Amino acid sequence: MTTMNLIETRPLKPLFLSYLFPAMIGMLLMSVNILVDGIFVSHGVGPTALAGVNIAVPIFSILLSISLWIGMGGATLYSIALGRHNKERAHKIFTLSFVTMLIVVVILIITLLLNLQDIAYIFGANDSTYPYVKEYLFIILLFGVFYTIENLLSIFIRNDGNPKLAMAGLITTSVLNIVLNYLFIFVLDYGVTGCALATVISTMIGAAVLCFHFFRKQSELKFVRKFFNWSDVKSVFAIGLPSFIVEASVAVIVILYNVTFLYYLGDNGVTAYAMVNYIHTVLLMMFYGIGMALQPIVSYHYGARLMKRVTALLKIGIVTALAFGFIIAVAAILFPSQMMAVFGDSTMDVRQMASQGFVYFAIGYIFLGINMVFAEFFQSIEKTRLATWIMLLRSIVLFVPALIVLPIIFGAQAIWWTFPVAESITALLIFYYVKKNPKVIST
Repeated sequence: MTTMNLIETRPLKPLFLSYLFPAMIGMLLMSVNILVDGIFVSHGVGPTALAGVNIAVPIFSILLSISLWIGMGGATLYSIALGRHNKERAHKIFTLSFVTMLIVVVILIITLLLNLQDIAYIFGANDSTYPYVKEYLFIILLFGVFYTIENLLSIFIRNDGNPKLAMAGLITTSVLNIVLNYLFIFVLDYGVTGCALATVISTMIGAAVLCFHFFRKQSELKFVRKFFNWSDVKSVFAIGLPSFIVEASVAVIVILYNVTFLYYLGDNGVTAYAMVNYIHTVLLMMFYGIGMALQPIVSYHYGARLMKRVTALLKIGIVTALAFGFIIAVAAILFPSQMMAVFGDSTMDVRQMASQGFVYFAIGYIFLGINMVFAEFFQSIEKTRLATWIMLLRSIVLFVPALIVLPIIFGAQAIWWTFPVAESITALLIFYYVKKNPKVIST
């Protein structure tokens, strides 16, 4: 049975689960790479180096946002083409997406390398953290193109009916990153440079593992010579825009949080947020995993005009996201100090600040999953404007005013409330809109 026939005929819950677990594990492992960097740097180099690496984390978000923007936009069109049994168009979309991403990423990396110091200070570096930021960022940027290739390939491989290989590539990257971090930091004493080297080497090998998909008989991922079309380029960027916003906004949010914590609570506040942000990065990527599990099968069914199955998939996604959000929120409320204890070299004051803040911060996960599922759903059925508005509301329109106003009114502790306030209001607005316009999810 072909991949296309399997998607159309398989019961929805087993079909969704067959994509969900590999997608969530894959996203978890992708974020664990960043978490592992933080843990090894914290224990092997020190808390100031940890703050420096955290300031550099938005670069990951920027690179990931480009690969998600083009990858998710292209993959949506790719799955819709497969749903319509138009393989020739699917091949063109894949080639176009890959080449376009390479061009954009190379230009971006060159620009960032030429302005490294200015970028670091904009992101929140100061004289004590900049040497670590520079040391880490230079290597990450130099080899950053492999990070984006791995992510784009994993997206398309998942859309081509092989979510297990997409997961296997990310498992390879994650395991190697742990081993190499230990080797470079604790054995060879390379410090932050070793951490960056571990990340790029493991990513390159993980991307190589994904290339095995091209030798699979059922693979529809094929490079073709004639692929360029301005209309398709515009469609890829338009449909992928919500994915770009959600990941690019992570960089903006981290920068704004760093600047705000530095203003109200000094270096201790930045370090406390760094600890919370590493945990948040892992959890956020797992919520991405729910959306990424939905996207291939929703886009395919939408292309095949199987709208009852499309609506049913949305409901399954919402229930999954809600359950996951409640579990995380409860765990964070009950065990915040245990979660922060992984960053062992921080002072007691910093660890206590991070633990108390995470209790408030984690309430936002109850609503985050709903917002991510709806945005991914609308993106998957080419309702890009709705998906874009959801992402702008939660990350810019509501977040920025809340970050400014809450600490002014309620004090520095209220900085932690910004995330749950923005996410909860966004979720309420989504449900209000869908209630007023029910046809938006069924046509």
